[in-house]
Amino acid sequence: MTNRRLLKAAEAVRHVVGMAILAELRDPRVHDVTVTRVEMAADMREAKVYVSVMGSDAEQKLCLHGLQSARGFLQSKLAERIETRYTPRLQFVLDMGVKHSLEVARILSNVLPKAEPAEAAPADSEEAHSAEAEPDEAFDHPAD
Repeated sequence: MTNRRLLKAAEAVRHVVGMAILAELRDPRVHDVTVTRVEMAADMREAKVYVSVMGSDAEQKLCLHGLQSARGFLQSKLAERIETRYTPRLQFVLDMGVKHSLEVARILSNVLPKAEPAEAAPADSEEAHSAEAEPDEAFDHPAD
């Protein structure tokens, strides 16, 4: 099976599962969920759905448990909307990439010095604008 076909199938699964979670899933444990990516098995019988959940660790675990409970419902929605020989069995995995990137950004903001705004910059920009406003004499006179 080609890699392109797996990528297209993974994108279709990501779209269908993401929309079903957003619009049709009524589990109160599942909220603030984003489907970040999907990895399909080579035989397309299994799909790992990576989700990002905003909230504390306890809320993330609770949400992941709710998604595992709703797996059958989401697989049925997938079977309705995607025509494949086999409906992939969904496995939900917590994607920590977003949380790690926020943590790195916080650490970098604490470590790196903050740039001070330059007060001379507005004066320099005014001089640059006045120089641009003056026409160049070489271009004012038409060629003889």
